[in-house]
Amino acid sequence: MKNIKFNKKVVQLNNQYIIIVFLSSFAFLLIFFRLFFLQVINNESFKKMSEQNRIRVIAKEPIRGKILDKNGEVLATSKINYSLIIKPQFVNQSIWQKYKYSIANLLNIQIEQLDSKYKLGVMNNKYSITLVNNLSIDQIIKFKENEDKFFGIEILRKVKRDYPYKTLGAHALGYTSAITNSEFKILSKKGYRLNDLIGRTGVESAYERFLRGEWGGEMIEVNANGTVQKSLGIKPPKKGEDVTLTIDLSLQKIAEKVLQDKKGGAVIVMDPRDGAIRAIASKPNFDLNFFTQAFKPEKKYNELFFSDSKPLFNRALNAYDPGSVWKIVTALAGMESGKFPTNTELQTAPCILYGSQCFREHNDEGFGLIGYEDALRVSSNTFFYQIGYGVGVDEINKISKILGFNQLSGIEIGDQEDRGFVASGEWAKNGRGWGKPGQTPWLPEDIASMSIGQFVVQATPIQIARAYAVIANGGYLVTPHLSDLAKESLSYKKPMKVDIDSKHLKVIRNGLSKVVQSGTGVSINYGSTDFPPISGKTGTAEDALGGPDHAWFVCFAPSENSELLIVAFAENTPGGGSVHALPMAKSILEEWYKKNN
Repeated sequence: MKNIKFNKKVVQLNNQYIIIVFLSSFAFLLIFFRLFFLQVINNESFKKMSEQNRIRVIAKEPIRGKILDKNGEVLATSKINYSLIIKPQFVNQSIWQKYKYSIANLLNIQIEQLDSKYKLGVMNNKYSITLVNNLSIDQIIKFKENEDKFFGIEILRKVKRDYPYKTLGAHALGYTSAITNSEFKILSKKGYRLNDLIGRTGVESAYERFLRGEWGGEMIEVNANGTVQKSLGIKPPKKGEDVTLTIDLSLQKIAEKVLQDKKGGAVIVMDPRDGAIRAIASKPNFDLNFFTQAFKPEKKYNELFFSDSKPLFNRALNAYDPGSVWKIVTALAGMESGKFPTNTELQTAPCILYGSQCFREHNDEGFGLIGYEDALRVSSNTFFYQIGYGVGVDEINKISKILGFNQLSGIEIGDQEDRGFVASGEWAKNGRGWGKPGQTPWLPEDIASMSIGQFVVQATPIQIARAYAVIANGGYLVTPHLSDLAKESLSYKKPMKVDIDSKHLKVIRNGLSKVVQSGTGVSINYGSTDFPPISGKTGTAEDALGGPDHAWFVCFAPSENSELLIVAFAENTPGGGSVHALPMAKSILEEWYKKNN
């Protein structure tokens, strides 16, 4: 029995030994394979991680390119801005209570201002909080002399966009702002960094790829303690390209000035030969430098984004009732249709009945028997009622499309651009956009209104400029543009010959010349006898939204071989185009004539 027990113990010991050996071997194999995985299979990955721990990259921000006028005057540039920042992970509440009084005294800043920014940043879990923006040289020096006393607080250098003329050309130039977290997911693939600036509107947006530049940086080697050992190389940041505009600063200043006493409106100054914009202004406008501020006052923010006046809205690209400046479209429709040839004369009257309404002449008398040229000269309503009613809605619609209406102009800053609206028979048949098809027929009253640019016609100032350029340049539809770089864009089209008889264009040009010589636009010559021959058209339009009348004036100079075209628009400014819009254009002509003579 003893032998049996002994043998059992031996067997047990042997089994335990085998298990121990097995487990040890298994553990060894696991360690072996783990080491093999780390050192062989995953070697490159860990090597990369090691390099990342050893190597640091200090990013260097590029300088955004300037925006210049045609003569090299700076319209937008970049400035170095110094800010005082705090890192909350190094400065807790108790430390901050000690720091804030010293900083306030040192930099002559109210404690409440510093404290509110600190608390707001902590509440929002900010990695760094900007305490003071736009530090003065004196503030920078004082802090640098004492910075060893403020661990976790430092001066940060930032590149800030600057607009020296503030509100001038605001809608055309546009503004920049930092990219958001959601945008970063996409834009990081294009080389952008978090909080990087990007053009949001206007030229800043349209020419972003030229203006932005490229980030650079310095690669440095550090030891285990984070101490810099050496520089491994520097890649200088690449400055953004400067973008030169077709805008003439002196004309832009006048365009802005003539809008000052208007509730709202727009001015466009353009070279009718190629569509180059010399000035483009919209009122109300805004200070572009507001968007460069790190801290934006809530009141000012609300005024910009939620005001009924819509200061961010570009009136030059918005559609309005064009009124009498539309009459050139009706005139061309009459001639091009063949129903009312160039020698047509029609009897005007105090009013003409269409449907249930008597459509009046603006002088309540009529102008007797007149032709196209004199009808434009005196801006006769009843003459154009007859032309429009005679050719019909679709003929007017057809000519309007040839002249660039009911479509985008192709200008680079067209993100806010309205296509406008020109009614058609098909539109009425399909329900006018609000009714059932077949139940909203075209009415006689509609064609009368359309003939003089009311009710069923909406056009933008930039569209009006394009249409009148066709008359001024002898029959070419141009693409308005703010820079010659636009010619690389897909939306840009070279001046295109329109399918309109040159004899018909000449009749219009002669009529517009008579407007200024002895018609509704004659006052442009008062006190300015040195002007070259000018052609133009006044316009007064009822507001489709029910507000006061709009005032229009369009002109080009010289009448032959025109070099300058002006569209002046005063929104909700009753009194007529000759009273309000014409003087606006006259001031611009005076500046242009002074520069060129």
